[in-house]
Amino acid sequence: MKHQEISGAQIRSGRALLALSSRELAQFAHVSWATIKRFEEEEGIPPSRSGTLTKVKAALEAAGIEFIGDPITSPGVRLRRS
Repeated sequence: MKHQEISGAQIRSGRALLALSSRELAQFAHVSWATIKRFEEEEGIPPSRSGTLTKVKAALEAAGIEFIGDPITSPGVRLRRS
């Protein structure tokens, strides 16, 4: 697994754990809302250019999401409590 690889399911789940709208996540990640929507609709790892998926992953991690499991065979997330 490459460091930036996360699945659409993990993005949806992480956002749900944080009670964020897709527009809020887009703002936090500095990407467009359409990008979040496209990423979340993907069954596996969303195709991404120029670090966009990395930005989304970093925004979710900064908000307390930990990505666990393999993004294809056993995608998971958990909320880190501080």
